[in-house]
Amino acid sequence: MQHDTTLSWDFPYCPTPPHWHLNWENIERQFRWIQALRGVEQNPFYHAEGNVLIHTRMVVAELAHLDGWRALASQERMQVFAAALLHDVAKPQCTRVEENGCISSRGHAWLGEYMARRILWSGDEFASPPPFAMREQIARLVRFHGLPLHFLDKPQPEREVIAASMSARLDYVALLAEADVRGRVCADQPALLEQVELFRGFCQELGCYDHPYQFASPHSRFVYFHSAHKHPDYRAYDDTTFEVVLMAGLPGVGKDTWIEQHLNGWPVIALDEIRKQLRVSPEENQGRVIQEAKEYARTYMRRQQSFVWNATNVTRRLRKQLVDFFVSYGARVRIVYLDAPLETILYRNRSRAAPVPETIISKLLDKLDVPDLTEAHTVLWESI
Repeated sequence: MQHDTTLSWDFPYCPTPPHWHLNWENIERQFRWIQALRGVEQNPFYHAEGNVLIHTRMVVAELAHLDGWRALASQERMQVFAAALLHDVAKPQCTRVEENGCISSRGHAWLGEYMARRILWSGDEFASPPPFAMREQIARLVRFHGLPLHFLDKPQPEREVIAASMSARLDYVALLAEADVRGRVCADQPALLEQVELFRGFCQELGCYDHPYQFASPHSRFVYFHSAHKHPDYRAYDDTTFEVVLMAGLPGVGKDTWIEQHLNGWPVIALDEIRKQLRVSPEENQGRVIQEAKEYARTYMRRQQSFVWNATNVTRRLRKQLVDFFVSYGARVRIVYLDAPLETILYRNRSRAAPVPETIISKLLDKLDVPDLTEAHTVLWESI
């Protein structure tokens, strides 16, 4: 995700020089999602310090003492600090006692990304929501905070690390992981800290420690992530003959307007229009709508004609199905993801002739996967 250094965000609870004071009492008083961590137990083998609230307080305190974190610019410090506060936000939902009697919280990093995104987007407990690029960086840090401790357990560690670099700063991930390890009591802490250092070296060797991995071309990047056996240095021949623009974003974000402004004259397959034609509501099964849309798409693709596929497309799984469909006809795919403040989206939706029920928008937000560079030849993120 592109990082716009011209944007700023104020997170007043982040420790600042010269004293780097951590006002934990105010943090705990301010955030309901922090209060929810109280009493959530952890496996004492890995977390002898106690519950998740105790652990989180220790993590942010350790982060505030790390020279690497203090050396960051103010905005970057706030992002990593916010990620440290949020890194275990999903443990209340994910913590369970397994059949063997051990406490586990499997899936908390994955769910934590979605929860962090929603918390930051709503801005309910912040002075203001962070700008899009910062919000997404924080959410991705939550998602990948455990990667340094587990990347060597993955079937393809190199691919996992390169993929993560497409949407998260891995030097920030390493800082967060180091604070996470230092903010716990466990017998294997020295070994875990060595693992974090190994991760740092691995990323530096790959050339993706503080920026995304640099592929030979956008097409080479696409081929690498869509072919299990390609090497990251492989320079793929681009034989695409036309382009499909895949729109993505919540209802009311302004996809129709963006298309009119940027792709005027392009054929548009709009699922909303097909729903009207077929008299299918957004709450009903969308199978007929998708099938009809694909028939229109095949007509364009057989002629090798570029077009726009206009729908919410909020999940990675759905986008992958569509991208694979388009690529099978020789297409080059550009994903355009539009973002806006949640209040703006809800206002625009209410102003539509046929507004989408807000319960639907809420459900879509809960499962929103913001696109990243692993998914298509080109990905454009635009906050409007």
